[in-house]
This record gives sequence, structure tokens and C-alpha cells, in this order.
Amino acid sequence: MKNVLNQFRDYLLEMKQYQHVSALLQWDLQTQTPENGQERLMELSDRTAARLFQYATAEEYGRMLEELSEPQQFERLDPAMQLTVRRLLREHRRLLRVPADFYNEYASARTRSGRAWEKAKRSDDFSLFAPHLDKVITLTKQYVNYMEPDADPYEVLLGLYEEGIDSETINCLFDEIKDGLRPLLAGIAAAPAPDLSALEGHYDIDAQKKVQRLLLDYIGFDFASGAVGESEHPFTTRIRFGDVRLTNHYLEDNPISAMFSAIHEGGHAIFEQGIPAELENTAAEQVDLMGLHESQSRFYENILGRKKQFWIPIYDKLGELLPQLKQVPLDTFYRAVNLVRPSMIRTEADEVTYCLHIILRYEIEQAIFRGNVSAKDLPGLWNDKMEELLGIRPQTNAEGILQDMHWSDGSFGYFPSYLLGSVYDGMFLEQLTQELGDPDQILAEGRIQEITGWLNRKIHRYGSLYNSAQVIERVCGREISAKPLLDYFRKKYSEIYQL
Repeated sequence: MKNVLNQFRDYLLEMKQYQHVSALLQWDLQTQTPENGQERLMELSDRTAARLFQYATAEEYGRMLEELSEPQQFERLDPAMQLTVRRLLREHRRLLRVPADFYNEYASARTRSGRAWEKAKRSDDFSLFAPHLDKVITLTKQYVNYMEPDADPYEVLLGLYEEGIDSETINCLFDEIKDGLRPLLAGIAAAPAPDLSALEGHYDIDAQKKVQRLLLDYIGFDFASGAVGESEHPFTTRIRFGDVRLTNHYLEDNPISAMFSAIHEGGHAIFEQGIPAELENTAAEQVDLMGLHESQSRFYENILGRKKQFWIPIYDKLGELLPQLKQVPLDTFYRAVNLVRPSMIRTEADEVTYCLHIILRYEIEQAIFRGNVSAKDLPGLWNDKMEELLGIRPQTNAEGILQDMHWSDGSFGYFPSYLLGSVYDGMFLEQLTQELGDPDQILAEGRIQEITGWLNRKIHRYGSLYNSAQVIERVCGREISAKPLLDYFRKKYSEIYQL
């Protein structure tokens, strides 16, 4: 007779098979399923989600979790399995409060909302998406109320994406950032704008895909354990151990967009690929600490990728793939990738004004869940917030509320993790510099793999064994602070814009 731990491991493995199928279905839906095949694939996705819900709420599963959580059993488990029991027992108890029929309806609504969002964005027609968004908002509120009936719904949602970080902490950090950026952005706005006309032109999409391959290889993405695809909105997904996939979106007149999406998504993927085999089939394998995850993607994209030294070892190769860049000096390219100016699209924003894009979304999410703002009022609220925070106003919904996919699948509470990730990055940069030396020199000498190795040793190899605040304490020896990020912005952009 197998003991309860072995039974539990076998059960988790069965669940993992369905999670594998679910991940593959979502990948296929977002990258290559033809329009006429989407409905049947969505039906299969719905059935898979229903089966996973059955696994997660089964009486046998709950019995094993309860037994393993008893002190005499729990204390004999290794740290990864302790985390697994603790986290999955909490999730099991929450899901037991959710009616199965409701859960199936919610899963189906989210899948169909995602497809509606794609069509609405392509056609710039919010009316195609509005009823789906309204339904997802309503069902998300119900879902959270089922799980935690006595808790603040938005607080619960924040915890789903960054456990241990609440809105009080986020408010303090974001207010400090908003206040700290005002004088810097005013100074930049008053400085002469660089001439970037040399970068204008048509850039072949196939050539941009080769650039993506170059960049992913350079930063340490393992193609033997990963794959790339194309989607409306770039994303990274872990299908299962040894299979991490990312996507990109290409613009013929803006190769820099795809370059930095590749570096960003590559950072996510390197984190996933750095999780060791011994954590497979435990909760530590699943990194649902999205602030920590975004810190890794944004560390590669911004802290490293927007340094001139990052490009020194590969700029000639870049010119071979995109011949137009042979006529663009590296200094001009460097100014282009660090151009600071308010822009409509979050994923193409510079790293400074990007902070305000996230604050905008955070404030709107609070309005949805704490102010009961309805879906029909969101485009106007979005445009007003854009004007308030960035001084510009969208002329279309495609460059406004329809630009992001996150709300279509109910991922409310996710957006703050992007800016939290940048806050963590300021702290990681300070610590890395203390331990490895000047990152500019490391990058200029083509030794970026040393930085990837440092991140792997300090962060990736632990998966989600520690929450983000614990990781910051372990790596940096201090509490979370926005000051290092603001110091980084002031130093870097004062030099670039000669403030």
C-alpha cells in the first residue's frame, strides 16, 4: 500500500497531464488556430478546465492534503513539498466554495472573451468586446466572493499574482514613484529631442525574426527547451518542464518593438528554464509571483537591454541581419531605445513613462472592483486617466483600452506586478553591481552569461519557494524600496538628456 505522500505525488502527476493539455490548447488558440477551428478548440479547452476543477475539488485530493498538513506528516516533508501542500490546500478550500457549474461558465467566458478581444482590437471596435468584458468582470467578482466571501475582492486578486504584497504597500510605492518621476519627466520634456530619422524605413519581418533568434541566443534562452511563435500580444508560457514557449508581434516600420519584446519574453523564459528538475511536480515549479517574474523580464529588457554596452558585442551582427542599421551609429540607436516621451501603447513605452502606464491600469482596476465602474464607461475613464498621467489622449480604442489582453481573461490584479518588477530590478541592480562589479564592463566584454548565471543562482533556481519580499530580503538584505529604481532613472537619464 502506498503511503499518502506517494499517492499525492501520483495524483499531482495526473493533474499535470491535464494542465499540459490545457496549456497546449491555449498556445494553439493564440498562435495558429484558424478562425473556423476556434470554436471546437474552445469547447475542448472548456472540457479540460472542467476536468481540472474536478481534480482540484475532489474529496480524495482534499483528504490527502489535510493528512499531509498534519504536523507529524508536514514536518517530514522537504521545503518544496511543504509549500505544495500549504498552497494547494488553501486553493482546494477556496475552490470547494465555488459551484462547479459556475466555474465552468467562468472558464468558458474567459476563453471566449479572449477571442472577442482579438477581433475587437484588429477592427478597433470596442462594442465587439464590451459585453464579454462586462461578463468577465461580473463573473470575476462572483468568483472571488465565492472563494473569500469576507475579503476585499481586489485584495484577493492582488494576492493571486503577488502573494504577500497588498494594496497599501503598492499605494505607497506607486505614489513615491509618481511623485519622483514628475521633475525628471519635466526636465526631459524641456530638453532637445534627438534626431532619429536615420531609423525610419521598412524592416523585413523575416529578418526581424532572425534578430529575435540572435537576441534570445545571446541572453541565454535554451532553444532545446523552448520554442517561439507569433501572436497578437507577446507572451511567455510554460507548457511543462522542458518546454517553455514565447511569442512576438512584428511591425514593419518599427524593428525596435520586436527586439525588446524578444528580450522581455526571453527574460521570462530564462527564469522558467532555470527552475531545476528537483522542483518538478511541486508548487515551487509554478512561479505565480508575477512581480518577481516581471522583474526578470524587465531586468533583461530595460536594465540590460537599454544599456549601450549590451549592444556593443552584437551590433555588427544586427546590421548584417537588418542592413538599414549599418547606416545608424550605435550612439543613435542607443538614444532611440532610450527615447523618453509619452506614448499610447504600454508595450512600446520607454522604461520611465511605462511606470505611469501601469499606475493608470492599477487605478482603473480599483475603480472596477472598489468603485463599481461598468465596462461601458471604461474607454472614457481610460482616456481621461491617460490625459491625466501622460498628457496625451487616445484617438482610438485600439490604442487605448483595447491594447492589452489581460482583462479579457480575467487577469485583474496582474498589472501592478509589472511596476513591482521594476522596483525589484532597481534593488537587484545595486546588489549585482556590489557582487559582480560594473555591469557596463561585463556587457561590453560580451560576458552577459555571467549576469544570467547570477540571476539563476540568486533567483531562478528557487522557483516560487520564496515569495517576492522574501527573495528581496535573501538577495538584497533589505525591505522593498522604490528608491533604487528612482536613483537609477535619475542617474541614467540625467546623463542621456544632459539635465
